[in-house]
Amino acid sequence: MPPSPAPLYAAADVHGHRAEFLGALRGAGLADADGHWSGGRARLWLLGDYVDRGPDGIGVIEDIRRLAAQARDEGGEVGALLGNHEVQLLAAHRFGTTPVPGWDQPGGFHGGWSRFGGRETDLRRLTPSHLQWLSALPAAALVDGHLLVHADTTQYLELGTSVAAVNAAAARTLAAEHPGAWLELSRRMSSRGAFRNAREGDPHDPVALVLDTLGGTRLVHGHSTLTRHFGIPPQEVEEPLRYADGRVVAIDGGVYEGGRILLARLC
Repeated sequence: MPPSPAPLYAAADVHGHRAEFLGALRGAGLADADGHWSGGRARLWLLGDYVDRGPDGIGVIEDIRRLAAQARDEGGEVGALLGNHEVQLLAAHRFGTTPVPGWDQPGGFHGGWSRFGGRETDLRRLTPSHLQWLSALPAAALVDGHLLVHADTTQYLELGTSVAAVNAAAARTLAAEHPGAWLELSRRMSSRGAFRNAREGDPHDPVALVLDTLGGTRLVHGHSTLTRHFGIPPQEVEEPLRYADGRVVAIDGGVYEGGRILLARLC
């Protein structure tokens, strides 16, 4: 008999909350008391937004990179997706306060990034290695029938009609010198709420549209917090929310809103 697939976990929107992130990993047996990988062959995917809003976004990035190397040595996997806050941080680094055509935002990308929770400590601590890693992050992944994305939006389809095409389009934007392309990518990845009232069998069902185009039978996202956007009191956030007839899983526990980092066991 073939070996059973390794366990698959996902977490999202750590937002600089390094201690809470490592605590969630320890609770699931994926990290030991020293924060080192202890998950063996398990697979962990992070769905974006590692920086901003919390105290140590760069520390979170460094933890993810370290855990990925340790997991690889043990036959496991730690993967990471691009979130809208990574796009905004990279844009603030690249374009600074230069005005952005078509966007009436004081201070350009830097002003917008700061307004939406940017931390100057994250920006100052960026190294060329961090920039290279962030710029190489995929925007979507398909793992064991789970379509993993950062945001609950159909606008990934504006980037391409396959996961590979979506990721290639995001990579092209992050290599582009024109701020307009960056602004459009940031807007698309900041969109939310597309699946909230979706029903299976509806001829205009957005969940079916995305899954039929990009693949998978279940869509897993972060970005929209269970606390503010789904109305769950922070003290009651205990598990991911399945909705849209069970085809969509929301896993952003709203740690920066008083909730928690959810480590979702997908299979």
